[in-house]
Amino acid sequence: MVKNKKFLLLTVLAVFSLVLAACGFGGEKSDNSSSSDGKKDSGSKAKEINLAIASEPPSLHPQLATDTTSSAILINVLEGLTVSDIDGKPTPGMAEDWTISEDKKTYTFKLRDAKWSNGDPVVAGDFEYSWKWALNPENLSEYASIFYPIKGAQAYNEGKGSIDAVGIKAEDDKTLVVTLENPTPYFLELTGFKTYLPVNQKVTEANKEWYTDAGENFVTNGPYKLSDWKHNESIVLAKNADYWDASNVDLDTVNIDMVEKEATVATKYKGGELDYIGAPFQTVDLNAIDEFKKDKSLRIKDQASIYWYKFNTKDKVMSNANIRKALTLAIDRQKLIDNVTKGEQKPATGMVPIAVPNFEDDRGYMKDNDVDGAKAALEAGMKELGIKDPKDIQVNISFNTSEAHAAIAQFIQEEWKTKLGITSQLDNSEWQVYLEKINTGDYQVARMGWVADYLDAYTFLEMFDTAKNGNNDTGWESAEYKGFLDKAIAEVDEAKRIDYLKQAEAVIMKELPVAPIYYYTNLSVVNDDIENLDPNPTGDIHLKYVKMK
Repeated sequence: MVKNKKFLLLTVLAVFSLVLAACGFGGEKSDNSSSSDGKKDSGSKAKEINLAIASEPPSLHPQLATDTTSSAILINVLEGLTVSDIDGKPTPGMAEDWTISEDKKTYTFKLRDAKWSNGDPVVAGDFEYSWKWALNPENLSEYASIFYPIKGAQAYNEGKGSIDAVGIKAEDDKTLVVTLENPTPYFLELTGFKTYLPVNQKVTEANKEWYTDAGENFVTNGPYKLSDWKHNESIVLAKNADYWDASNVDLDTVNIDMVEKEATVATKYKGGELDYIGAPFQTVDLNAIDEFKKDKSLRIKDQASIYWYKFNTKDKVMSNANIRKALTLAIDRQKLIDNVTKGEQKPATGMVPIAVPNFEDDRGYMKDNDVDGAKAALEAGMKELGIKDPKDIQVNISFNTSEAHAAIAQFIQEEWKTKLGITSQLDNSEWQVYLEKINTGDYQVARMGWVADYLDAYTFLEMFDTAKNGNNDTGWESAEYKGFLDKAIAEVDEAKRIDYLKQAEAVIMKELPVAPIYYYTNLSVVNDDIENLDPNPTGDIHLKYVKMK
């Protein structure tokens, strides 16, 4: 990806979920609630649920969004060529079917009859326009590199090729032909990802600020419309009666409040004001975990995502690989999990979570809580930097506002002090301010998470292919590392491709521009009257599948 920030994503919150959260209300209502066609229904019960996210979504433009909070909204108001099912497998969305060429490089998608919420037909040209808009370097789409499997996409995005050479072509209103550089086993998963979602070309060209507010300009083609958006307060999604599969959408209304503090969210849930806490919305409060475990309401599910600390390798101290190694090895991850996060996460000793196929086993790059190794690396790093005393090393730990992130930072701060003699300061910022600081390199050590864009190891490794990659932010790059990734991209034999990816992982685990902390689990609690309100393996919830009992 190019400037991306899936922060768990991009938004990844500290403990188990990764995303941000908001707050709502609770259950069915039988008064003058809005029906799916926008009219008041005074007789029947409107089916609605109440959720919470932690903050204002940074962007509701699919080609500009980089985080999980924005994604949680976008994937429910817009629909791509494919859409993930409950298990995360791609199924027909705007494309009712497709064919794949024998060499697996050309995909021909046939679009179904579908409408935008303003009545316009959804056409193949909307997809061509949207994808090429993201690739246009003038638009500064941080997730543009998610399109790089497509022929000519990277060259155009980097200013080295022509838009006409990009392998995206609407042959007619119902036919989109996509040509890839190399066979890409997970391409049908990509076509359902947020950056691949379409926008209405006519509407967006008429109003460049179309995505900044609810109203007639925010046209959708997904199961829900953006009914209301009170900035920094709440969002309401209303069932889209014109959605092609509307008959199978059970919920009429989804109320989403923005509530920063996890403790407040837990209180609201226990008071019946919320129906769900967990990814990709707000996270379960650390102090409420034991209570939810005791009453057996807490759900724990492995997730293809990772929590890590990024090092700014442009910083004088963090430019030293041995210092980064010392800080990484000194952390007792299991103790952190047992005493702080409490969500049965797994200590991360690699860059790719064990929930990802072919990476289930420990690859032996490091051991958890290796204090002797940390001290040896610290001594070597100090010698290389000409530092005599660990007390002369000052580390600034940055994190976004969250009780969970703060608790983790405090734990790690104490680990570095007691084991290495290194003093740390804690730097807390509101989410959008935090993203800007990370994006501009205004940090030394910073917490972040990454949720899989698709169920393949490449999504966890690709962001570090170059220092220019928008999801990197560390300033680190390695020709050897990129070489293994390039070989993996071009490799047709799956076993060899996986081996190249593991060799790339070995390189980055030696250099450690990031310190893996733990592999996420999603902790959640949900109203007993609701079915299918669970994240899939990549941490997404498609509300079209949610049912009221």
